[in-house]
Amino acid sequence: VQPPEKPLQAEEWNRLRESFQSPEIFEEVMFNSMVRCNSPIDVAKSLLTHVAKSNGDIAYNLLVKYLALCVKQGQTSEIRDVYDIMKIRFRILESGAYNLLIRGLSNSDQWRMALTLLEEVKKIMIPSRTNYESCIKAASRHQEMNLAFELYHEMLAKDLVPTLDVLQAFFDFSRGMKGAELQKELFGILLYLRDNQIYPHKTFMRSIKLWFESIPGGNWRGHLTSIKDSGQCPVCNHQLEDSDLTEEEYNNLRERIIRDVIHGTDTFRKTSPQEFEAFQTFVENRFPFDIVIDGLNVSHIKPRKMQCENLFDAVNCLAKENARLLVLGRKHMLVNSSNWKREIMKEMQNKADFFFAENISEDDAFLLYATLRSGKHCKFVTRDFLRDHKACLSDSLTRHLFRKWQRGHQISKKMFLSLFIQQPALCYDCVVQTTGDTWHIPYKDTFEEKYSYRVPRKWLCIQQK
Repeated sequence: VQPPEKPLQAEEWNRLRESFQSPEIFEEVMFNSMVRCNSPIDVAKSLLTHVAKSNGDIAYNLLVKYLALCVKQGQTSEIRDVYDIMKIRFRILESGAYNLLIRGLSNSDQWRMALTLLEEVKKIMIPSRTNYESCIKAASRHQEMNLAFELYHEMLAKDLVPTLDVLQAFFDFSRGMKGAELQKELFGILLYLRDNQIYPHKTFMRSIKLWFESIPGGNWRGHLTSIKDSGQCPVCNHQLEDSDLTEEEYNNLRERIIRDVIHGTDTFRKTSPQEFEAFQTFVENRFPFDIVIDGLNVSHIKPRKMQCENLFDAVNCLAKENARLLVLGRKHMLVNSSNWKREIMKEMQNKADFFFAENISEDDAFLLYATLRSGKHCKFVTRDFLRDHKACLSDSLTRHLFRKWQRGHQISKKMFLSLFIQQPALCYDCVVQTTGDTWHIPYKDTFEEKYSYRVPRKWLCIQQK
């Protein structure tokens, strides 16, 4: 339905309602349409008044839809009125209404009311990321940085992952501000990017650069650059951190992964202990491998190609350097079918060791076990990010080592024509790093909220002169 352009009288609304094919949902459909078309607020208000007069009250869902329109248009006094009505009429509100109220109020001069609402939400549920971020941005906009950081730490403590947008806001609103405590907090955000292997996009990187250069008396200068293959920064000649783990770090990580991830709670959800034991015996008899391949994952790399051909290309390409390969497969690959040809499978088995798991198994644990058991040199191939397993590692140091190991050992496959182009693992570590008077920050050209193991090749070098 097309909403009217001006407020209507009761009889006009009635006529419209009767001509509508499902009169019982007329108001709901009309409000949805008003939100979509961003109708003038007085038009929506005239329908609300009509509903109140006809029914004696207004249903919760209609109030929420009206509220959505008020928030879209920044109608602060209307948002407050709706909140007053809702508070009297309904004992508790659900998260959708709170999201709208907090967002609407935090963007207005009544932003402190959003903080009061956040406290209200905390009594009945864990506030959403959006709730926190609306309040953080409001506090930052009004230069109340202590309050903004207090909310940010509270949010992290509740395991809510901040968006890049709110992290960028901290740098934007702190520009030119003095204070050692503030500086420490912002350095903390950069270390959060490091620990979680997050790469800022270009606009976020610019905000970081401008903030550094605006620190009163700081004498920081930022330059955009590319790091040499040797790991040296051409701007400040500083050598970036090595991507390799030390022997001690590697052994520590291997023990932790085998203990927490492989023998922990999450391996046997999709595989039986017997199958995993059989796999361990298989590895013990044949290791060390040079490369472990997630066969099913790689077989889908080019959707128009037969799955066994995709895998065959990968095995052929990786076997060239006489590398010892282990392919993790599934039992269904051994059954002759349109995707899995028996003769191609036989030929591949001459070039690589294969382990065929049950069709419902989860192969990440197998992949991790075989790679780590084979030693520091062993690489692995999958397009997965192995995020679930990172989550099983209980402390941030082990998570950091896991990510570092992953960056140095996961071969990502880019398709170029019909060839595999191997993206070699870099000799330097591609994460935010600092020596105190230098910061090196890898960044991406485009915005990606999703975590990605593809490392960027562009860097921001910041030096203190």
